[in-house]
Amino acid sequence: LLLLSFQACTGIENIDEAITLLEQNNWDLVAAINGVIPQENGILQSEYGGETLHGPAYGPTSHSTAAASTPSSSSAFHHVVPSRQIVERQPRMLDFRVEYRDRNVDVVLEDSSTVGDIKHILENELQIPASKMLLKGWKTGDVDDSTVLKTLHLPKNNSLYVLTPDLPPPSSSHSGALQESLNQNFMLIVTHREVQREYNLNFSGSSTIQEVKRNVYDLTSIPVRHQSWEGWPPTATDDSMTLAVSGLAFPCHRLTVGRRTSPVQTREQTEEQCTDVHMVSDSDGDDFEDATEFGVDDGEMFGVASSALRKSPMMPENAENEGDALLQFTAEFSSRYGDCHPVYFIGSLEAAFQEAFYGKARDRKLLAIYLHHDESVLTNVFCSQMLCAESIVSYLSQNFITWAWDMTKEANRARFLTMCTRHFGSVVAQTIRTQKTDQFPLFLIIMGKRSSNEVLNVIQGNTTVDELMMRLMAAMEIFSAQQQEDIKDEDEREARENVKREQDEAYRISLEADRAKREAQEREMAEQFRLEQIRKEQEEEREAIRLSLEQSLPPEPKEESTESVSKLRIRTPSGEFFERRFLASSKLQVVFDFVASKGYPWEEYKLLGTFPRRDVTQLDPNKSLLEVKLYPQETLFLEAKE
Repeated sequence: LLLLSFQACTGIENIDEAITLLEQNNWDLVAAINGVIPQENGILQSEYGGETLHGPAYGPTSHSTAAASTPSSSSAFHHVVPSRQIVERQPRMLDFRVEYRDRNVDVVLEDSSTVGDIKHILENELQIPASKMLLKGWKTGDVDDSTVLKTLHLPKNNSLYVLTPDLPPPSSSHSGALQESLNQNFMLIVTHREVQREYNLNFSGSSTIQEVKRNVYDLTSIPVRHQSWEGWPPTATDDSMTLAVSGLAFPCHRLTVGRRTSPVQTREQTEEQCTDVHMVSDSDGDDFEDATEFGVDDGEMFGVASSALRKSPMMPENAENEGDALLQFTAEFSSRYGDCHPVYFIGSLEAAFQEAFYGKARDRKLLAIYLHHDESVLTNVFCSQMLCAESIVSYLSQNFITWAWDMTKEANRARFLTMCTRHFGSVVAQTIRTQKTDQFPLFLIIMGKRSSNEVLNVIQGNTTVDELMMRLMAAMEIFSAQQQEDIKDEDEREARENVKREQDEAYRISLEADRAKREAQEREMAEQFRLEQIRKEQEEEREAIRLSLEQSLPPEPKEESTESVSKLRIRTPSGEFFERRFLASSKLQVVFDFVASKGYPWEEYKLLGTFPRRDVTQLDPNKSLLEVKLYPQETLFLEAKE
C-alpha cells in the first residue's frame, strides 16, 4: 500500500526505483515524496478547467468530497488523478555542502547534472584539478564523474567531502588533518533512555552517523527512524556525515537515545503535511512501520517476489563442487548485504567437520550451518539485521566455523537433506524437511562428539539480535563444558603417552647400553684371542727356529778329545748357567746358534765377556773361538738388548 501510494503521487513506475527512494528515507512517505517533488516547486496545473492551483491541492471541501465518493475504501490515501496528469515537473535543485580541509563550499545544481559538474565547480573554487579529487560521502555505491545526480535519488540537502591523496599537504601544521581525524577512534557512550543502560561503542572517524544509528538499532531494537537523540553537536545535520567532521568531542562523547513518540495527528494536520503530494492520510505517521520490523521482505510486502528483484541466485543449482558453490554464495551475500557478514567456510560439509571437530581439543569449535531461502519473507531482515550485526559476526568468528547452503532450489535442498541424513541422522533431516518456507532461514548449531555429531539448536528466522546472541551463548556454554572434559581427557591421555614414551625411551637407552657393553666385551675378547693367537704363533715360530738351530749344531766334543776344545760357561739374565764344549776351531756363529737354541736369539740378546768386558755379539761371527780369544775357557753372560 505504501509503495502504491508513493508511485501514484510521484508517477514513478519502476518498482526498484520507488523502493530505493523509500528506503533512503526510512520508509517515511512524506519525506520520500518531498525528496522527489520539493515544496518550492508546488505549482500544479489542472487539466480540469485549465485553472492554475497554488498552495494546498486539497482543502476540507475537496477532502470531504473524496471521502464521500469512496466510503468503503480501505486505503488511508485517496488519489484524485494520477500525478503525471496533474503535476508538471520543474527542474529539481540539489544543495551540496562540500568540505575540503578547513573550507566549506556550497554547490547548487539541477538533478540532471553529473558528478563531474560538481568537480568542475569545485575546481574553480578550490583551485584543485578535478582529476586529483576524490569526492566522498555518497549514500549509494560506486559513483564516477559521468554519474547523473538524478540516478542517485539524492535528498535536497547533501554533505560531501573531498580527498586529495595525490597532492602534498599545504603546510606542516595542517598536514593530514582531515585524514588524521578520519583515522581516529571515537568512544561513544550511548545511554538507552527507557532502560537506563549504557553502551560503550568504538567507531572510527570515517564511520557515518547513519552507521552509528544502525548499530544502536542492533543493540536497542529501536529502528533508525524511531530513534530520538540527544547530544549530537549542532553541526551534525546529516546522517551521511562522518564522525570526524560532525563536531563530536574527542576522544569520548556522550549521547542519549530513546524511542520517538508520535502524537496522533488530526486530519487537517495530515492534509497540511500532504499539500505537496496531493493526497490525504487518515492515519498517523507510525502506521507505516518498516517492513523489516515485521520480518517482511520489501518485495513480498508489495506483492513482488523477492527473487524477482534480485539478479542472480545465491547458489547455482546442481553445483558439482561445494567449494565453488560456497564461493558464489559468499560473493552474492556480500553484494546484497555488505561486507560485514560471517566468514563462511569454503569447502564441503565434511571439510567443515574436519576443521571444527577433529583438531586438538583446545582448538575445536562449534559448527554453525546457515540455511538460506530466498523465497522466505524473513530472509532479508534476518540477513541484514541479525546475521550481519557486528556483535553476531564477531561472536561467530571467534567461536564458530560457519558453513552455509542455499535451500531455494529443490535440487540443492534435496542434496543438503541427503548430507544431513548421512551426518546427523534421519530425525534431524526430517525436522528440516518439515520446515515451511516462511520459517527459513535456519541456523543449525552442531557440536562434535566422539561417536556422533549432535545438533544443539535449530534457530528459525523469526528472532531478534538479542535472542540469537543468547542462543549462541547458551550453545557455547554447553560446548565449553564438553570441551573442558575433552581437554582434561586429552591432557591425561597425553600424560600417559608421555610416560609411556619416557619408559620406552629409557628401555631403549638401557638396551643400547647393554648392547654396547656386550659388543665392547666381545671386541675385548676378540682382541685378546687375536693377541693370544699371535703370541702362540710367535712362540711356535721361535720354538721351530730353536729346534732347527739345535739340530744344526755340531756335536759337543768329548773331554778326552785330542783336538783343542774351548769350554764356555754362559749365565742367563735369570741367573741360571749352562755349559758346553766347543772345538777351538769352531766359528763364533756356532756359539750364537747354541745360545739361540736355548731361547736367547742374538737379535734380542747380547753376549758379554767379563775380563775384559766386551760385547761378543759385535765380533765377526765367522772367526773361530781361538781367534776371538774364547779359548780354552771363558765365562760369558747374556743381557737383553735395549
